[in-house]
Amino acid sequence: MVSRSYSNLLDLASGNFHSFSREKKRFPRVATFTGVLSELDDDTNSNSVCSDAPSSVAQDRIIIVGNQLPIKSHRTSSGKLTFTWDNDSLLLQLKDGMREDMEVVYIGCLKDQVDPSEQDDVAQRLLENFKCVPAYIPPEIFTKYYHGFCKQHLWPLFHYMLPLNPDLGGRFDRSLWQAYLSVNKIFADKVMEVISPDDDFVWVHDYHLMVLPTFLRKRFNRVKLGFFLHSPFPSSEIYRTLPVRNELLRALLNADLIGFHTFDYARHFLSCCSRMLGLSYQSKRGTIGLEYYGRTVSIKILPVGIHTSQLQSILNLPETQTKVADLRDQFSDQKVLLGVDDMDIFKGISLKLLAMEQLLQQHPEKRGRVVLVQIANPARGRGKDVQEVRSETLATVKRINDTFGRPGYQPVVLIDEPLQFYERIAYYVVAECCLVTAVRDGMNLIPYEYIICRQANPKLNETLGLDPSAAKKSMLVVSEFIGCSPSLSGAIRVNPWNIDAVTEAMDYALIVSEAEKQMRHEKHHKYVSTHDVAYWSRSFIQDLERACAEHVRKRCWGIGFGLGFRVVALDPSFKKLSIEHIVSAYKRTKKRAILVDYDGTMVQPGSIRTTPSIQTIETLNKLSSDPKNIVYLISGKDRKTLTEWFSSCGDLGLAAEHGYFIRPNDGTEWEPSSLVSAFEWKQIAEPVMRLYTETTDGSTIETKETALVWNYQFADPDFGSCQAKELMEHLESVLTNDPVSVKTGQQLVEVKPQGVNKGLVVERLLTTMQEQGKLLDFILCVGDDRSDEDMFEVIMGAKDGPALSPVAEIFACTVGQKPSKAKYYLDDTAEIIRMLEGLATSDQTASTAEVPTKDIF
Repeated sequence: MVSRSYSNLLDLASGNFHSFSREKKRFPRVATFTGVLSELDDDTNSNSVCSDAPSSVAQDRIIIVGNQLPIKSHRTSSGKLTFTWDNDSLLLQLKDGMREDMEVVYIGCLKDQVDPSEQDDVAQRLLENFKCVPAYIPPEIFTKYYHGFCKQHLWPLFHYMLPLNPDLGGRFDRSLWQAYLSVNKIFADKVMEVISPDDDFVWVHDYHLMVLPTFLRKRFNRVKLGFFLHSPFPSSEIYRTLPVRNELLRALLNADLIGFHTFDYARHFLSCCSRMLGLSYQSKRGTIGLEYYGRTVSIKILPVGIHTSQLQSILNLPETQTKVADLRDQFSDQKVLLGVDDMDIFKGISLKLLAMEQLLQQHPEKRGRVVLVQIANPARGRGKDVQEVRSETLATVKRINDTFGRPGYQPVVLIDEPLQFYERIAYYVVAECCLVTAVRDGMNLIPYEYIICRQANPKLNETLGLDPSAAKKSMLVVSEFIGCSPSLSGAIRVNPWNIDAVTEAMDYALIVSEAEKQMRHEKHHKYVSTHDVAYWSRSFIQDLERACAEHVRKRCWGIGFGLGFRVVALDPSFKKLSIEHIVSAYKRTKKRAILVDYDGTMVQPGSIRTTPSIQTIETLNKLSSDPKNIVYLISGKDRKTLTEWFSSCGDLGLAAEHGYFIRPNDGTEWEPSSLVSAFEWKQIAEPVMRLYTETTDGSTIETKETALVWNYQFADPDFGSCQAKELMEHLESVLTNDPVSVKTGQQLVEVKPQGVNKGLVVERLLTTMQEQGKLLDFILCVGDDRSDEDMFEVIMGAKDGPALSPVAEIFACTVGQKPSKAKYYLDDTAEIIRMLEGLATSDQTASTAEVPTKDIF
């Protein structure tokens, strides 16, 4: 049964998700039938702060969402579908890391198609017996989604294969992208049927569902959402070729926690966020976080483990013992090298075979004594490339066996038919060395399984004729391009493309001493047995709980349309400044101070024209000419520029270079700060900055009277950031004894006198007014960036102090919805100008009898 909520793919692709709220109907917490998202109760305004549906039950529960349910299906002779757990599924195994009292609900597809007439009954039985919710995907959409977008676009690209020709991934097909969105929307529908958003955690798995976080976050702003990517994440040079690159990045950033197997994968993701979205990350107390519209998106780096107890139970099976005995007899006088790989282009089977061929050529004494058993699992995808890999593998195996084989000896044993799990385990037990030569793989757990199986058990030791008290041994040769490689410190790491190196590694693994084999095995077994799937699952869930701990405290706003949707998380007291409210306060007050930043506040950031408009000059003139007002424009620009630009504003106070220079009005001289008067340090700092400018293309130096700024806005983001860190350390070391501070900002490094900031202007103003006995009863401070936070901090700190009137109206306002010490915000510079114009025209007539002196400094 196809839900009408995803029937229009064109609407979906364009980001038109209004089907979330068509009718008003309340579903139970767990739907017992295949309900649809369009019938869920929803606010008409998806951007509402209160968009989260109320919780009906306060209970620990996690919803695991993956492409496939951990279920096996079988159709009986009567035609009825029966179901059992798929014990090999990672989604089922990760339950071992959860508390016993935590309820787990699974959402995913069944491996077999279900007739529409059976779907309701199957969904009911799966929910009641397995707590599984099936997502039914129409076959034609599933083909485009899975075999199309996932396997033709994402999977090759994430494994570093560019679509340079139709045989390598294929050109981007918009219809496949629409199908991908459609299926992700179906999964969102299913999550929303069962979720209690205030209580439940949602854990989404792998690249099949990368846009699902956006659909869920759009409906439930505070959903507790984790995502784990089980494939590699490519470097930015590869990823940026994807036409929908930004959409996928922004979708992932709607999760609270994003997990990767290795630091390399996480680093590539962070680099893409930096280069394509302009986001920077920070590491704090061992945790990497991305600030994204007030939300901290945490990054988790932890390779997945294996289900060790399941392996041990299979090792104990009589069938396993029998198979091991058969293999012992089959390879009685030979050492077994083992490869277990899927039959696809990235597993490097042909490279392994070439290395085996070279080993036999270079070492004739090993002929007849060494055999390579290659287990080739069926490929998960399909296409021309799979057939080519299979043909090449069969041809290479035949050549090697024809060249080096003899009666009773085949150098390469190729097993390209499905094996029972216990049979594969038996091969692990008898193998002297395990070879993994994949050219790119997200994790690859074959080495982990091999290590556990080589530990064996008393019965298997007896079958193999081994001393039960003897130390176990194993050898691993692994590609440096697979996710498990960094965690296997005792393995021989190789570049699979270097056939000579793989050959040497294979030879060394065969001749190495028994003591070294034991040492390497002990090291690996200790790691694998302690970092199993339960450890991985438990660690991820703990980090997800920490990442979501601030949800209740934050005030959330949904902004953006389609796949550009994101949630802004702000302090509860942070709200939009009402112009009517501030105008009312302005009218009833008598001693007023207005402090305004310039760049980013009075003029749009990134504007080509940075000089003030006629409208801005007129507004500032009106405000500063009011005898009740003290108006200051506070900027990081130099005093010469400010003097030229605002020469027509006679009563306007100016503060240049973040408050170091102050001029109360046009009739007074610029006054420098008394904090510092020596600038000999510039002779030391400028040559250092010049050195980094010469070596960093796109960087510049801005020289001010009191400061030096190294700007890398137009440099390579990663290299510029790296150079900025080096420059900062360099400057701090050479300026240790000078009274300066070295700080980093938005794509810049600045050196300026210690203690100089915009907050100094506010402090000086408040102190002077207090000394004159003229306490301010209205203060407005407006800014847009980090340097303005010093002003906000001083103002908010003086709220209950003696420097302001007890009834003072205080308005600290930032530009845009973002974390700030200010309590108010306006959306953009246009609203700031309108607000100032509203103040300027609200109180044109004033008595000068109780007006503070304009020249207060």
